[in-house]
Amino acid sequence: MKYSREEVIQYVEEEDVKFIRLAFCDVFGRQKNISIMPEELPRAFRYGIAFDASAVEGFGDESHCDLFLHPDPETLSLLPWRPEHGKVVRMFCRIAYPDGSPFEGDTREVLKRAEAYAQQKGYAISFGAEQEFYLFRLDENGDPTKIPYDQAGYMDMAPYDRGENVRREICLTLEQMGIRPESSHHEEGPGQNEIDFRYSDALVAADNVMAFQTVVKTIAYRNGLLADFSAKPLSSRPGNGFHINMSVRSRDGEDHMYSMMAGILEKIEEMTIFLNPWENSYERFGKEKAPAYVSWSHENRSQLVRVPAAVGEYKRAELRSPDPTANPYLAFALLIYAGVQGIEKGLALPPAADFNFFTEKEEILRQYRRLPKTRQEACRKAEGSAFIRECVPETIRRIYCDRI
Repeated sequence: MKYSREEVIQYVEEEDVKFIRLAFCDVFGRQKNISIMPEELPRAFRYGIAFDASAVEGFGDESHCDLFLHPDPETLSLLPWRPEHGKVVRMFCRIAYPDGSPFEGDTREVLKRAEAYAQQKGYAISFGAEQEFYLFRLDENGDPTKIPYDQAGYMDMAPYDRGENVRREICLTLEQMGIRPESSHHEEGPGQNEIDFRYSDALVAADNVMAFQTVVKTIAYRNGLLADFSAKPLSSRPGNGFHINMSVRSRDGEDHMYSMMAGILEKIEEMTIFLNPWENSYERFGKEKAPAYVSWSHENRSQLVRVPAAVGEYKRAELRSPDPTANPYLAFALLIYAGVQGIEKGLALPPAADFNFFTEKEEILRQYRRLPKTRQEACRKAEGSAFIRECVPETIRRIYCDRI
C-alpha cells in the first residue's frame, strides 16, 4: 500500500508507533538510518531531518557536512520484529542539501532519473532479484566465525538443510512488510541460501533488496547466526550471486527484450565496477557458475546473460555477474540506461554461445570478451567510458575508484 503524508501521520497516531526510522544508504549501498519520535514527523515531511554527512563515507567532509533526509511516505513499512507495543516503522528517504537541491550522491535519486528516462522513451523495465547468502555460526562471545550453519547442498531438505526454518522466518517477515518472496532454497555451498523475489518496477525492486538484506541479517542474528552477503565468503566454495532478472514493456507493444540484452552486453565491462564493487567480487568470476565472459544463451547457466525457459509475462533475461555487495539503485539504473540505449539503437545480439564456458577449449574462449579480472581493471573501464560519465554523477564515480 502506498501512503500519503497525511496517511502516514494518521497511521503513526492510530497504531501506537513510537519510533520512525528514516532509512538511506551510502553510495556503496550500505544501509544507514536515523530514528525520530512521532512528534518530529511533520517537520521531517516539511523540512527534512538534518544529519552529519561527513560521518558517512563519500558524503562530504567537515567543511560541508549538513545534509537533510526527506522521507518518502509511499515507502512506509512496519518492522515486524520490533515490539508490538511501541511499534517501529521505516521510510526510505531522499537526500538533499540545506537549500533543498538534490544531493549528487543519493543513488536512489539516480535510479528515479533512470526510470524517468526510460518512461520518456516509452519503456518500462521491471526487475526481479535473486540474492544468495551464507549463514555462519557465532562463537560463544557472539562474534562471527566462518563455520557454516550446515553442510547441505543444492536444494537439500531437512535435516541436512538447517537453514529451512530461518528462511521460513525471513519469508514470513517479508510478507508482513508487503514484500513478496517468490521462492527459497538451500544453495550449493555449505550454509548457503537463496531467496528470490517476484518482479516489480525498478525503484520498488531496489527498495525491496535493501529491506531484504536488513531482514535476513536481523533474523539470522536472532537465531544466533551471521548472514554473509559478500561475493566470496569461502575461498574454496561457491560465491554469492545477485542474479538480476529483467523484462521490458513498451508503448508500441513490440518485444524489445533482445535489443535490451544487446545494449547491456555492449556496456557490461564499463559498468562492472558498480555491479561488483570490491576486490572480493573478482575472486568469484569464472568459478562455480559465476560468469567470466561476455556471452548469452538460452537456459545455459555458464553464460553472463541467459534467457530462462518461460513464456508470456514470465519471459525475462537474467544477468548473472553482479554480487550482493552491489548497490541495487546504481545497478538497476545502469541496466536501464544500457538496455534502453540498446533498444533505441536497434542493437542485435551476437550468436548464442550454446556451450559450457567452464569446460570449453581455450581457443574457443579467446573469441569472447572477458569481464574485468580485477577491481583496478574494472575502474579503468569505467573511467574511460562516456556511457558511465553520462549516467553516473561525478561524485559517485570518484568515490568508487578513489580506492585504487
